[in-house]
Amino acid sequence: MDMILSVDPILTDIVWFIVVGFAVVGILLGGFKLGQRVRAKEPPPPTPESQPHLPNGGAVHEVREERDPVEIPEGGLRPHEMQGYGNFGSTTSSHPEEVRAEREAGYEPVEGPGPHPQPGAPPDAGRGAHS
Repeated sequence: MDMILSVDPILTDIVWFIVVGFAVVGILLGGFKLGQRVRAKEPPPPTPESQPHLPNGGAVHEVREERDPVEIPEGGLRPHEMQGYGNFGSTTSSHPEEVRAEREAGYEPVEGPGPHPQPGAPPDAGRGAHS
């Protein structure tokens, strides 16, 4: 009688292990089937003909232009006072070489290690937050 009671917990543990294993396999198979159904309802992938193509003139290249400077009032501008999405109504310069030379006139090469500002950048650009 003692032998039967000692085997019973072992068999119970084995049966529970098998039941949990079947439950996990069932959940995985159900998820796989659900994924197949969802995928079947999706539209097919796009065809090569429906993809964007280059324009007839080839790739579009970068256009560089110099803008005429605009004076900003002493007190600054509020966002609703700005025009042209931040350009403040600036126009393309009719003399870009002069505008570029004036903008880059204050540029001095920086000696030593660390990030260096680009020509035309604000004076403290590239120096980090704690310099």
